[in-house]
Amino acid sequence: MAAVLVGPGSRGLLDVLDDVDTTEPAKPVLGQGLLGASAGAVLTKRMVDVGGALLMLVLTAPLLAIIALLVRATSPGPALFVQDRVGRDGRTFRFYKFRSMRADAEDVRDELEAGNEATGPVFKIKDDPRVTSVGRVLRALSLDELPQLVSVLTGSMSLVGPRPPLPTEVERYSSHERQRLAVTPGLTCIWQVSGRSDICFEEWVEMDLAYIRRWSLALDLRILLQTLPAVLSGRGAY
Repeated sequence: MAAVLVGPGSRGLLDVLDDVDTTEPAKPVLGQGLLGASAGAVLTKRMVDVGGALLMLVLTAPLLAIIALLVRATSPGPALFVQDRVGRDGRTFRFYKFRSMRADAEDVRDELEAGNEATGPVFKIKDDPRVTSVGRVLRALSLDELPQLVSVLTGSMSLVGPRPPLPTEVERYSSHERQRLAVTPGLTCIWQVSGRSDICFEEWVEMDLAYIRRWSLALDLRILLQTLPAVLSGRGAY
């Protein structure tokens, strides 16, 4: 089981992560937890998403403007990076981030493939040469993710849920891994507060499936409460 940051509400996450064991036979998520939740619980989750996203957008509006100006002023290219990601039931949606890499980052990715440090279909390099100086700060504090609050408002994302993968990653998923696409992807998740990119892909998937199986509104609240301390720690942020 992966190590978990200890903090307020961490007991609930430890309980859920007791369900994560990659040595055991795969457990299906169909009809369990979030997939078996009542209409009232699902509606409440959506209301929390909308209310939370609106509040965060209002509170961070000046910061969003400053970040956009810094990105534009320190490297050529747009302030936002727009990409297709895979959401619930395999549907693609437009995914927004503050641009943390140089504008031609996608064009030169193949040249860096040999340096990939991640397992599974994910591409990660700890000292990625494409990342800008401002981008490193944005990534360390997850500030580059703030534009996704708009996707939460539109319903493409939730505040809490599995992180949305790239279509090219999903093409390489097994049927077991595809189960993480059964729910709406999120801005934060158990993986986000448990070490992020320091966690291997197989454990990441099992964390997401454990979240779906053991979901509750209280679990979402615990994850949200631990997100800020996890982000400020900078652990696994690259």
